[in-house]
Amino acid sequence: MALNIYNSFTRKKDLFVPIDKSQVKMYVCGPTVYGPPHVGHARSYTCFDVVRRYLDYLGYNVKYVQNITDVGHLVGDSDDGQDKILAQASKEHIDPYALAYKYETIYFEYMDKLNIKRPSISARATGFIPEMIEMIQKIIDKGYGYVTSQGNVYFSVHKLSTYGKLSGRKLEDNLSGERIEVADDKEHPEDFALWKSAVGGHIMKWNSPWGWGYPGWHIECSTLSKKFLGDTFDIHGGGLDNIFPHHESEIAQSEVANGKPFVNYFMHNNLVTVNGTKMGKSLGNFITLEDLFKTFDPMVVRYFILQFHYRKPVDFSFDAIKNIESQYNKIKETFNMISALASNEKTEVLDENLKEVKQNFENAMDDDFNTPVALAEMLRFSKIASKIVEEKNENLAKQANSLVKMFADVLGFNFEDSSEKQSNENSQDKSEKLLELISSVRDKLRASKNYEMSDYIRDELNKLDINISDKKI
Repeated sequence: MALNIYNSFTRKKDLFVPIDKSQVKMYVCGPTVYGPPHVGHARSYTCFDVVRRYLDYLGYNVKYVQNITDVGHLVGDSDDGQDKILAQASKEHIDPYALAYKYETIYFEYMDKLNIKRPSISARATGFIPEMIEMIQKIIDKGYGYVTSQGNVYFSVHKLSTYGKLSGRKLEDNLSGERIEVADDKEHPEDFALWKSAVGGHIMKWNSPWGWGYPGWHIECSTLSKKFLGDTFDIHGGGLDNIFPHHESEIAQSEVANGKPFVNYFMHNNLVTVNGTKMGKSLGNFITLEDLFKTFDPMVVRYFILQFHYRKPVDFSFDAIKNIESQYNKIKETFNMISALASNEKTEVLDENLKEVKQNFENAMDDDFNTPVALAEMLRFSKIASKIVEEKNENLAKQANSLVKMFADVLGFNFEDSSEKQSNENSQDKSEKLLELISSVRDKLRASKNYEMSDYIRDELNKLDINISDKKI
């Protein structure tokens, strides 16, 4: 079976044929760094991490590019209003550049905890303003962009007959009321911003042929994908809520500026709900990864996420994760016993039952990255592995260990390491028990009037900055 991907362009599963047989070029919309990462980030980037990992597994050299939106993303995703980063910087009384860097660092910290591989290239939007200006000028020169008296630049949607080909939306459906506020200098309400004039005390601004300003939200992805992946590339990923207007606008900008098709496969992960309700800050059901990881091992969260196909919605709840926690821990325990029995060696899989597991797993992944079926096969395999451990069959253990490595590499689980929280708790617990034991020994030495040895232990501990006070005997 060959890899088939559901393509949002064609609205069906298409055979995956990369532009270059040896390399896959992949772009995924990154975070807007104005707040801590949340469950929605975990869902989206875990899904595309698995896509990237399986392409690696198939032998492709994957060039994975992700942007960091640190400017230009307006509240409500409209073309008018306040920049999200500036709004949050004002609340936290911090420079907007410092705020963006702060939350970018936190974002990667929590992606690392989820064992999400870092992109080949992670590009901050603010680092590529000249390239954005250059692309905007090309769009203007080709007659699809216009400059207003207020110093704003807009893309003229009505001039592009193919606008809407991804979302299937017609221009008459794009009512101005869908946005927070329609800028009063547009020719048409549907036109979107390429460049916005910086007015008042706007801190994040750059000089341009149209005056001081900053880029619109959509132009950064068109610019960064072209710079690092070329005019046309293989896969573009993002959330379902980005289809319109973001991805639709990306296509329009890129194909006008470059004169070539933008991307061959568009992939979209579905959204996260909380107890059946859409997740959002305003609804009070917004869950950060910091809070989530206080209760659950990040690998358990990853296991929960992958139980849902990336195109299906995830209904999140603490109870739902709790219900599968013991299942994951049992799988991890079995896999670690297999690795220990095999002395962490692996070999070619020859056993028919194990070969069937491998084939079923690959078939599931080839079918549009069907992780629920892949996890079901991993669960079935864990029962086979448990029997191998019980029988102490080292030959089969080595074969099974090859499959443990496959599940870890493709699905991104770190079976060997406990969570950082658990590790710290265990270390602290052992240290406390050791000190209690030493203190007890000293008390017995002093009770038997062996003060020389008791004082020796006390003095040696003092050298380690561990102070023990003597009790009266």
